Amino acid sequence: MTAVARFRSVVLDCPDPHALAAFYAAVVGGTPVAEDDEWVVLQVPDGPRIAFQRAEGHTPPEWPRADRNGQQFHLDLDAGSTWAEIDAAEGKILALGARPLRQEDKEDFRVYADPAGHPFCLCRIEHP
Repeated sequence: MTAVARFRSVVLDCPDPHALAAFYAAVVGGTPVAEDDEWVVLQVPDGPRIAFQRAEGHTPPEWPRADRNGQQFHLDLDAGSTWAEIDAAEGKILALGARPLRQEDKEDFRVYADPAGHPFCLCRIEHP
């Protein structure tokens, strides 16, 4: 099948694009580039672009609600293959301003909200 378009960016609405771009740069790497006060782009090393767009009156998603302003989407981040790596990553993201939404070690992921309230997961991935 021939593609209609090429993937460009994931764009997150937020009240402060500079602050949220800095949060994700600290989590996944890269350097945020501000086009203006309304739009900041982060090119993830060896990964996609994440863009951050100012949205006045932004209402964060409510996770895990599906009936009103639910999750909408989330990012899965590979945080290593051991629980020790996940624990270390968790300490760092919490220090950066993330907050836990769901912590169940029986799962291979833990769910957090970024500073603007978007859900994301630290995933335990078995690497070959």
